[in-house]
Amino acid sequence: MASIVAATPWSRIRTIAKLELAPPIFLQSSVYYCTRRRFSVAASLSTNTNKVDGQVRVRFAPSPTGNLHVGGARTALFNYLFARSKGGKFVLRIEDTDLERSTKKSEEAVLQDLSWLGLHWDEGPGVGGDYGPYRQSERNSLYKQYADKLLESGHVYRCFCSNEELEKMKEIAKLKQLPPVYTGKWATATDAEVQKELEKGTPYTYRFRVPKDGSLKISDLIRGEVSWNLDTLGDFVIMRSNGQPVYNFCVTVDDATMAISHVIRAEEHLPNTLRQALIYKALGFSMPYFAHVSLILAPDRSKLSKRHGATSVGQFREMGYFSQAMVNYLALLGWGDGTENEFFTLEQLVEKFTIERVNKSGAIFDSTKLRWMNGQHLRAIPSNELTKLIGERWKSTGILTESKGPFVDEAIQLLKDGIDLVPDSDKSLSNLLSYPLRDTLTSSEGKSIVEDNLSEVAARLLAAYDGGELLAALEEGHAGWQKWVKGFGKTLKRKGKSLFMPLRVLLTGKLHGPDMGASILLIHKAGTHGIVSPRAEFVTLDERFKMLRQVDWEALKKDQPALECAAAATAN
Repeated sequence: MASIVAATPWSRIRTIAKLELAPPIFLQSSVYYCTRRRFSVAASLSTNTNKVDGQVRVRFAPSPTGNLHVGGARTALFNYLFARSKGGKFVLRIEDTDLERSTKKSEEAVLQDLSWLGLHWDEGPGVGGDYGPYRQSERNSLYKQYADKLLESGHVYRCFCSNEELEKMKEIAKLKQLPPVYTGKWATATDAEVQKELEKGTPYTYRFRVPKDGSLKISDLIRGEVSWNLDTLGDFVIMRSNGQPVYNFCVTVDDATMAISHVIRAEEHLPNTLRQALIYKALGFSMPYFAHVSLILAPDRSKLSKRHGATSVGQFREMGYFSQAMVNYLALLGWGDGTENEFFTLEQLVEKFTIERVNKSGAIFDSTKLRWMNGQHLRAIPSNELTKLIGERWKSTGILTESKGPFVDEAIQLLKDGIDLVPDSDKSLSNLLSYPLRDTLTSSEGKSIVEDNLSEVAARLLAAYDGGELLAALEEGHAGWQKWVKGFGKTLKRKGKSLFMPLRVLLTGKLHGPDMGASILLIHKAGTHGIVSPRAEFVTLDERFKMLRQVDWEALKKDQPALECAAAATAN
């Protein structure tokens, strides 16, 4: 029995080998033998850490093969928050070993998305650092160095099996209902057999020698104790025949040589931990803490994908979402501070975040909740900043001819509670400026308003407009409007809903909307200040009253199409 204690966050790693036949191939730090034997690794967390001078170091390692998925963004965020909360380093590493799919354009998009989210890295592309290079494609010589070290120590052997031979092994295993593990001869080949193939120039891979019995157990910071049986793995490739290293080998070498203390990643990488732990052990590296975050799920609890709508950070940015809202929402997908509070800035998240409060169950991505969250952040923006943002939007989209002024200020204050995304402001303002009277009067919901003597209210309203009373009141502002409405209600012997609903329909053309008085005042200002672009399809107060004069109220009560001429009144 051999017992090995390593300086690692796993307090004790025991390797137990029952030897009955051959001695070890070598004695230096190797625990692998020619004959197959029982093997087990037990690992538990201790107070030791894989740090540089006591510093926490985490990494986010995206593959530049597409856009930054919201799941990847959340993983980056959790790494960033953990590092910042511990006074550590957040490292960005580009895993671009997939030469066929990796592109520079994709890498630039990922970097842009991370920067937009405010997740600025301490080491990595564009920043540098003491542990570079930070692209895997630039680290091939390092991988070859460590692969040769494993070959020399006997943990790795050359495998000359052809693709056809490997496929046949898989088919046999499938027929026997066994795991598809490697059963080829090269694990036990003699030096002479290997030399013969080398002289022939036969392509070969580097295959890691895995014990056939035993288990591996780790204590995951999120998921607790996780274990695997080694007999389900089989000897695995770490270097391809073209000299390119395999993912699990690269990741292990990178994390070890970059002194990564905590590996926080998606749970889909959990099975990779077994291969990586064996490589760590074989190379004599200290292992980091592992924390595997749950997947982000769609509302139907399937894995979130493109068929569920927008899934990349770039898409949400283009749709008008704020970076601070995205960060806030992503943080709440599997984490909470233990209170009912859901509104956090990035700085507050750094202060509150702990890995212990990350939930191991899947988190549902709710686009409606994200939109609501964005609205909360939008309305938290200082008034002058929000006015500038939306005002410039209205001018750039051609709704208004000016981006600032009293009309813009008042319009934003009136409409902001109904705006969750900045692009929503276009529809909100256009809706305010429109006058869909015909559709409202002929709707099922508008029928009861029409039947409540709406024609009488319309006649009195037209008289007030023609007599100048209404316009004079609007010139006085909010106080003038309130005074006029009160007097108007007395003449009709109406108040409350029976007064305001008819007025809303006749003046705005709608059954619902923001504060009616403020809306009418804005419509009046829009018509007198000339701030609305001709392209905005704005219906002025004067045009609205022209349409009202065209309504055939008797025909309307009989459900006849009486408003066709009214719809064209604004053209006269």
